[in-house]
Amino acid sequence: MKTAIILGAGGLVGRSLVKFLLADSRYGKVVVLVRRKLDIIHVKLQQHIFDFDNPDKNLLVADEIFCCLGTTIKTAGSKDAFYKVDHDYVINIAGLAFLNGIKKFALVSSVGANENSGVFYNRTKGKTESDLKKIGFEQLFILRPSLLLGNRSEFRFGESIAKLLLVNISFVIPKKYKPIKGSQVAQALISSMNSTEKGIHVIESDIVSTL
Repeated sequence: MKTAIILGAGGLVGRSLVKFLLADSRYGKVVVLVRRKLDIIHVKLQQHIFDFDNPDKNLLVADEIFCCLGTTIKTAGSKDAFYKVDHDYVINIAGLAFLNGIKKFALVSSVGANENSGVFYNRTKGKTESDLKKIGFEQLFILRPSLLLGNRSEFRFGESIAKLLLVNISFVIPKKYKPIKGSQVAQALISSMNSTEKGIHVIESDIVSTL
């Protein structure tokens, strides 16, 4: 059975991912690297308080890594702090994991990710994707979900308004941009990671919803 590491296990997608992996017979150990431990006890679950600014490479031992790290500029406090979480943490940990022999990595990115975008959020996500592709993972899965549906641990006012609007007019929105449940993204992460296809795979939101 495999060992999986989850980064961002306390978020909307991460929480569902923990639940699904713990119930999946293909995984014998699920390791979550967190700032605060989750309120979950399970024989397959290992939790480690992790310093993302000074990552301990000795904790990055697994068959595969699922990265659900992400914040907002408001929560982070500045663009620089946002970039540190959504780019620097991801790339630094991915690089250490690769040096430790981990060959499979999956990232939750975002619809519209583009390192040349005029929008800071999309540009950051695109830069993260671009730098991940350079590391050399045998299998790299980048999922680009649209607006996520589900109950977050923190309230995001702007996102809540956007959800109400988009859900009510979803019948006129192209499928790629329709809101998607965080649990669907978690299932797609697992499905992708258990694919035998090697190389880099960028999966847009309309495909994520079918996996």
